[in-house]
Amino acid sequence: MVTRNKSKQTPLKVLFVASEVEGLVKTGGLADVAKALPATLQAMGHDVRVVMPLYQKVSGREQAETVLATELFVTSQPQPVGYQVKTLRLETESDPVTVWGIDAPYFDRPELYAENNQAYPDNGERFAFFSAAALDLCEKLDFQPDVIHCNDWHTGLVPFLLRTRYAQSSFFAQTKSVMTIHNAVFKGIFNYEQYSLIPELIQQRYVQLEMDPAHISMLKAGVAYADKVNAVSPNYAQELLTELGSHGMAADFTARAGDLYGIINGCDYSDWNPETDPYIKQSFKANKVSLSRGKKACKRDLQQQVNLPEADVPLYGMVCRLTEQKGIHYLLPILEEFLVNDVQVVIVGTGDPKLAAALRAIADQYPAQFAFIEAYNNALAHCVEAGADFFMMPSEFEPCGLNQMYSLAYGTLPIVRGVGGLKDTVIDYDQTPQVATGFIFEAPTPEALLIKLQRSLLLYCQRPQEFKRLQQNAMACKFEWRESAEQYVRMYLGEDQGVSEAIVSQATSLHA
Repeated sequence: MVTRNKSKQTPLKVLFVASEVEGLVKTGGLADVAKALPATLQAMGHDVRVVMPLYQKVSGREQAETVLATELFVTSQPQPVGYQVKTLRLETESDPVTVWGIDAPYFDRPELYAENNQAYPDNGERFAFFSAAALDLCEKLDFQPDVIHCNDWHTGLVPFLLRTRYAQSSFFAQTKSVMTIHNAVFKGIFNYEQYSLIPELIQQRYVQLEMDPAHISMLKAGVAYADKVNAVSPNYAQELLTELGSHGMAADFTARAGDLYGIINGCDYSDWNPETDPYIKQSFKANKVSLSRGKKACKRDLQQQVNLPEADVPLYGMVCRLTEQKGIHYLLPILEEFLVNDVQVVIVGTGDPKLAAALRAIADQYPAQFAFIEAYNNALAHCVEAGADFFMMPSEFEPCGLNQMYSLAYGTLPIVRGVGGLKDTVIDYDQTPQVATGFIFEAPTPEALLIKLQRSLLLYCQRPQEFKRLQQNAMACKFEWRESAEQYVRMYLGEDQGVSEAIVSQATSLHA
């Protein structure tokens, strides 16, 4: 894709465009990637800049240095739109990464995307402006990227503008774009009225929604115009070629199948490491003695924190947003039946009020076995990962997932549904016991989840040495960001192939 002399490892200039960045502001896993991948690429010697909106909540906003005060001229607007670019420093294990925050009235609000569970009604206009400004500032700050790496719907108009507004630009003549899909369920669908800043978009009729031509999907535009498209796990890339897995965009992804890649996210082991974790009661290593003592101490500490009896019983943990995506609707119907066993369950999370109310009711009924903590609590999340014996991720869909990686690092066996990145990172005990690291169920039903929960319980109770062996298998797994970053570089350079021809052929036949 990017022309380079492959015999020489010439550093690439990469502009990483994202709506949030961990360490500065975060609502989900996208922010973790937007910190870790640029930091790793920079540590490998590449020249990286990150650009994001400068929300009110951005850490260090008040101290950020203004490096550009300018205006965005658009033919459809009677007056130019003013904005500033302020520099932040993203602290990493090596040199800080430069982050450019776009400061404009669009982002001077209490939250990033929504307030009181109501999305801002002008989100389309806000992120259309963000996309346009991300390209505008490159020229004005004289940063000429080889690759512009875009992430999710908020940045979907960047590849579009690069191929339309800047099609004849000598500055961007060699610039290529990548569109990473972290979650295709969010498509950025807005009506034409929100795109007055992007008049080119209204002229391109085929990015309209087929069933509703008055609206445009920003994600659809990004997938259509990016030079390369990638998903955050190989299995999720394949799922995007199906109607169910793509949430209605299978034809769009199939059309780009030859340019579609799947690259698993890495795990930040500087934050999630049982040997160095400051949040847990006792650090531990993978050897049997350290693992046994450490897990026992961490389990007792977790039980104390969530007011469960300090019993020597298998403990199942879960930390997640309370949404159907995370599979709470698979767990709720069978949770009480599972609690008939001599087990304990801890769930930490916030989200859907109805799901929270249902979990609270069960916790009230089974106070000695089930604790529900309705909170976002990072320290407690670490304690769950360290103190639980099993970690539940019965997701309806999961593009990559991070908690299963954290669980593996702490010897906490994941129980997951065989979707997306969960299938790429967990090895099922019932399929390949010698190298297994957890349990996988396939059917999207409460009954299938219950069977695997009971299966794991039997292993814990009846074969304790086998359980410990799986814990050590799990802790031996490593998903390093360096390996993922190297795959991204090969994709930037066009050295790797997209999804296999067999998958493309199969997907094409489904839409024939």
